[in-house]
Amino acid sequence: MKNLFFLLLPVIFIACNQATSSPESSEPQTPVMEESSAPLLRHVVMFKFKDESSEADVQSVIDAFAALPEKIPSIHAFEWGTDNSPEGLQDGFTHCFFLSFKSEEDRATYLPHPDHKAFGKVLGPHLDKVLVVDYWAK
Repeated sequence: MKNLFFLLLPVIFIACNQATSSPESSEPQTPVMEESSAPLLRHVVMFKFKDESSEADVQSVIDAFAALPEKIPSIHAFEWGTDNSPEGLQDGFTHCFFLSFKSEEDRATYLPHPDHKAFGKVLGPHLDKVLVVDYWAK
């Protein structure tokens, strides 16, 4: 399993960087653009939803996650997208969310933030699996 993670990491990174819009959506998704050239702390979150979760359920999770940058000032940048990799290595993960923070303190503010916790309550009933990777961008 550990080896599979390291094999998938480049795929995850590429998918998250390229998935800024979804062909399924009629509205373009605009990521928050980053202005700083200083290194940023990246927080990559991928979800596999339960089979019984409807499209409306999944959309409610997306909407709740996408609302967090307006509610939590420590989020420097945010984007998301759905998987479209032809490699078949997704392991059921369909949605990737990519947040950037200017510091570990900003991330430390985000994680226990009441609005992040409230988002977890929206997500919880629909979540099958989650994968989170944090790293400093080089």
